[in-house]
Amino acid sequence: MADPYVDRRDQMFPKLTAAQLGRISGVGERRRVRSGEVLFEVGEQNTRFFVVIEGAVEIVSPTDGREEQITVHGPGEFTGEINMLSARRTLVRGRALGDGSIVVVDREHLRALVQRDFELSEILMRAFILRRVALIAHGVSGLVLIGSRHSAHTLRIREFLIRNGQPFTYQEVESEPDVQALLDRFHVGVDEVPVVLCEEGQVLRNPSIEALASGLGLSPEFDAKATRDVVIVGAGPAGLAAAVYAASEGLDVLVLEDTAPGGQAGSSSRIENYLGFPTGISGQDLAGRALMQTEKFGAEVAIARGAVGLDCASKPYKVRLATGEVVRTRTVVIASGARYRKPALPELSRFEGAGVMYSATHMEAQLCKGEAIAIVGGGNSAGQATVFLSQSSAEVNVLVRGPGLAESMSRYLIQRIDDSSNVVLRARTQIDALEGTDGLERIRWRQLDTGESQTRSIRHLFLMTGADPNTAWLKGCLALDDKNFVKTGTDLLPDDLQKAGWPLVRRPDLLETSRPGIFAVGDVRSGSVKRVASAVGEGSVCVQLIHRALREV
Repeated sequence: MADPYVDRRDQMFPKLTAAQLGRISGVGERRRVRSGEVLFEVGEQNTRFFVVIEGAVEIVSPTDGREEQITVHGPGEFTGEINMLSARRTLVRGRALGDGSIVVVDREHLRALVQRDFELSEILMRAFILRRVALIAHGVSGLVLIGSRHSAHTLRIREFLIRNGQPFTYQEVESEPDVQALLDRFHVGVDEVPVVLCEEGQVLRNPSIEALASGLGLSPEFDAKATRDVVIVGAGPAGLAAAVYAASEGLDVLVLEDTAPGGQAGSSSRIENYLGFPTGISGQDLAGRALMQTEKFGAEVAIARGAVGLDCASKPYKVRLATGEVVRTRTVVIASGARYRKPALPELSRFEGAGVMYSATHMEAQLCKGEAIAIVGGGNSAGQATVFLSQSSAEVNVLVRGPGLAESMSRYLIQRIDDSSNVVLRARTQIDALEGTDGLERIRWRQLDTGESQTRSIRHLFLMTGADPNTAWLKGCLALDDKNFVKTGTDLLPDDLQKAGWPLVRRPDLLETSRPGIFAVGDVRSGSVKRVASAVGEGSVCVQLIHRALREV
């Protein structure tokens, strides 16, 4: 496999010192291996960690009856990537290359090692991250998605796989000449697209996100009878920050996420005003690193296991999942975030995923490369999308209802937009109609001051306007403000607490809701600052309040 990270190869495949090998051997089991012995297979879950002492271990990617060698681990080197700390299925096969000896470490002892040994933690975690990035770059996976450019569900599955760091091969029925033969091979009709072909030969026809997550090992099984210290609903920056700090302090943590880590921030092409990243970082990279920290400290993260209800009338609290499961917990952190507000357009739902999009990542940039696009919104998310998409699109039309961008967008983004020759700012303008057959083909907008309408041939529309909180699942359990954001702390009025039956002498803490031990952080919270740094801060601060609530239970 050609190595795009040749300058970082020593970090991807480091050789451990005798002292480091000794510390790993202290928590593992040393044993002999025979030539050709398979140590782990593609699709396995809970794969163990192997360190080579004598001999070598070959890592290969099996595809269509043949193998492609990825690397060979010699003495002092080790196996694994980010699946070592999660429930993800392994993407490769590991086999002894000649007789030798290895040290075998199970998942729990490996996690304890990276928590307690700072030197090994840095070496192993960095290698795991770089290896997964390389696997994604090379598409090392037998996973194949067959989809259509006119299918909203195809786009949804592609986005799900990309944002969850899952390598796959995409083939489009409209443009790939060999797709029909592949469909015939697996006895799949075109009307069943999108289709996911898994490594183990399993065929998922038009799968739900829940079924896909389960098939990929992204949604681990957990003991529904257990009572958790804290359940965190939402794996955006606020939820992941709460999970990292809670798990690192020894709490039993379960994170529930209905799509992918990162929340709204995870769909951002580049965040440049987040402290500590002077050159910027993509939302997906930030979310991926935070997820690894969360799993490093032992929190369980269940993807595609969204919450649909909260029973807050009795203790312990019960969180109901879309799967029908019920999770019991002593405390709850609501970090379910917000979603972009949808304009009242008659044809909107028909074109969602078929021209209308709500995120601007590299995947969306490829879809509209060389074409004219439109972006609706005047906040930082819209600004980041404009700057990013202007690099590959022929023309970017930015539509805002207000007189300009100064009131809602950071200055550095406005300056970049002003400097972009292919960006047209259309102030005091709104979308009036969407037109097309199989997908979006034309957009009609209207200038609010003059009333003049214009129809343009634009096939890609990005909606990034305002925010509506994801609080429908709370169903009257907590006090909300007039826009349905969760009220906390000093924003809670005596009447709010009386209606909720607040049972304590003390008032709710800073991030506490109208129910003791239930907290709200990030975009879902009333009065929160809609910034990544603010969300991370709230998530981390919340953990100290959780400890106090647990002492009161």
